[in-house]
Amino acid sequence: METFRKQDSPAAIAAEAAGLEWLRTKDGAPVAELLSVGPDWLETRLLRSTHPTREDAATFGRLLAATHAAGANWWGAGPPGLAAGVEAGMPAPMEPAPRWRTFGEFFAESKIEPYLRAARAMTAEARAIVGRAMERVAGGTFDAPQPGLCLERGVSVARTHGDLWGGNIVWAASTGGGSVGTLIDPHAHGGHAETDLAALQVFGSAHLDATLAGYQEVSPLADGWAERVPMHQLHMLLVHVVLFGSSYVGDTVRAARQLL
Repeated sequence: METFRKQDSPAAIAAEAAGLEWLRTKDGAPVAELLSVGPDWLETRLLRSTHPTREDAATFGRLLAATHAAGANWWGAGPPGLAAGVEAGMPAPMEPAPRWRTFGEFFAESKIEPYLRAARAMTAEARAIVGRAMERVAGGTFDAPQPGLCLERGVSVARTHGDLWGGNIVWAASTGGGSVGTLIDPHAHGGHAETDLAALQVFGSAHLDATLAGYQEVSPLADGWAERVPMHQLHMLLVHVVLFGSSYVGDTVRAARQLL
């Protein structure tokens, strides 16, 4: 059996391993098979990538909806047994008990503010614009119901991948032909399903329109979801400012302006 080994800090490895196991649900999207975990490494079964068809992408969307509908107990809840994690080299606490009443409070305080504070490449003007957008997020302006399948299953907090840009889906070759969208490298937590879908749109994903259509086929998104995309993207954009500097400031400010 061919394997893939990844090395990182002990906290990052613990968070990723726990997230892979938590995201593996009975009817949800496939997840890379975790084979073994060490103090600062993990091994998964090697995935051979291929090119997905539009139907492969639509199938992934349907399955991702079921992953989200597996639910989490509260905003910011992490995988069972995980007290804390790291993201972009920063502490990413996994809340051991309910802390935030609303999605907006959670997203502003946990997913925007720490990264805005750490984004040294932001000018004072850019920081002020994002800060105003963050205040609107915290105030609940963009709060919305979870998608339909979550609501059918009584889930108010979705089980999210947490870092679902296109590169964290491996389109793995299937023995029966075709390609199977498989999740890797999560920052899994209790959040809003729309955040994962918005993240896919930051850098694009194969046949993204088909993925969104497949998702909506089984789990319709709440009215106005497209207008909320920039809000959900703020976290990922700020992470990139923290990691890579000023080249992502413009995109971050443009997203924030759309929320004002």
